[in-house]
Amino acid sequence: MRNLKVMTAYRGTKYHGFQRQSNALTVQEVLERAVSKVLNEQAAIIGCSRTDTGVHAREFCFNVKTESKISNIGFCRGVNGELPEDISILSCEDVSLDFHARFDCKGKEYIYKIHCSESKDPFGSDLAFHYRRKFDIEAAKKAAAHLVGTHDFASFCADCTSVSTTVRTIYSIEIENSGTSVIILVKGDGFLYNMIRIIAGTLIDVSEGRFSPDDMPKILAARDRLKAGRTAMAHGLYLNKVFY
Repeated sequence: MRNLKVMTAYRGTKYHGFQRQSNALTVQEVLERAVSKVLNEQAAIIGCSRTDTGVHAREFCFNVKTESKISNIGFCRGVNGELPEDISILSCEDVSLDFHARFDCKGKEYIYKIHCSESKDPFGSDLAFHYRRKFDIEAAKKAAAHLVGTHDFASFCADCTSVSTTVRTIYSIEIENSGTSVIILVKGDGFLYNMIRIIAGTLIDVSEGRFSPDDMPKILAARDRLKAGRTAMAHGLYLNKVFY
């Protein structure tokens, strides 16, 4: 028996998130179909995270156990040959049998992309949130600084019923601007349901003056989803890196 650690990337536009569902097409379903064909056995893959409908991944890890003796490069080439153009296998390596893509993950990095222009981008309408106003970078940076560190992020969680604690640690939040593109990059030990999208939406609200940057501590302290800002659109969000 082997345990393969596989890195993949995907464009989430056509999929109802990563995790398999009975009534909708997901990334996991497409991957399992391709992996099973290449391994010539029924494969059950374990993903590092769930992603929402329309969310993308530049680096997503899954592991799969197999009896196949296929080489790692043969696995990559074979599975890529079976996948649609919006999903790609990046790498494959053998790891210990007890490796688990989700439970062994030490941290994640997400980016949220905003296209700031009156005109839409016809080449990436599903790859960034189209925002027709000027984004106040400095105000957003001041607000984001309050979120770095270990806090109770219940105010930034859409549904906290499935977790034992809403305390998480954000290592850094960087906000970059280049031309019409604004990128919010968030690195942390783990994230709650919709947490990054709510952070991005709240920073957009700060940019619009609906919140002051100094409102962030009291929003955190409230532990109330209604006190934070909007939930930003899913298609601007990318799982950028996973750390082990």
